[in-house]
Amino acid sequence: MTRSATIERRTGETDVRLVLTLEGTGAGARETGVGFLDHMLDLLARHGRMDLELKVTGDLQTGAHHTAEDTAIVLGQALDSALGERTGIARYGSATIPMDEARASCAIDISGRPFTLFEAELPPGSTGGFEHELTEEFFRALANAAKLTLHLRVEAGTNAHHMIEAAFKAFARALREAAAIDPTETGVPSTKGTLTA
Repeated sequence: MTRSATIERRTGETDVRLVLTLEGTGAGARETGVGFLDHMLDLLARHGRMDLELKVTGDLQTGAHHTAEDTAIVLGQALDSALGERTGIARYGSATIPMDEARASCAIDISGRPFTLFEAELPPGSTGGFEHELTEEFFRALANAAKLTLHLRVEAGTNAHHMIEAAFKAFARALREAAAIDPTETGVPSTKGTLTA
């Protein structure tokens, strides 16, 4: 079974085109115009074992905010679509990832109910054109569009690059676990019978 989605979204601020396959190896090119965001999406695809082809054109002259948020919205929409009715998925996933002095933990419920708890004391500034505060905006937009319950915490660290990278890797690993097909699950893993509303 291949779970995939193709999403295009065009606004006055960005033009996003994305192709996602959940059963993958990390293949595909990520081109957002924001170098650090491309790097984080590479990590997300590789550690989440997803193929992700992404091309974004955005109003970077105003900063990376619109590009980061709209990329996350489209990625979330693609995840929502690729997961379909959620039949047979594990539903829950969690991971704790160290990155040198940094450490991040993530817990995910593919619940159909968007919620984000993001806890991090990131140093101010930007890395590779990516303002550090956009990390929270990215994950909040993604969880809302994908209808995930997301708890993401950066527990330690002093280097912003390492802290954000640990967060992306923890999210990727937790998502990979939650979206995985559970061979012992014959239906939707919910007593109410649906995870899409």
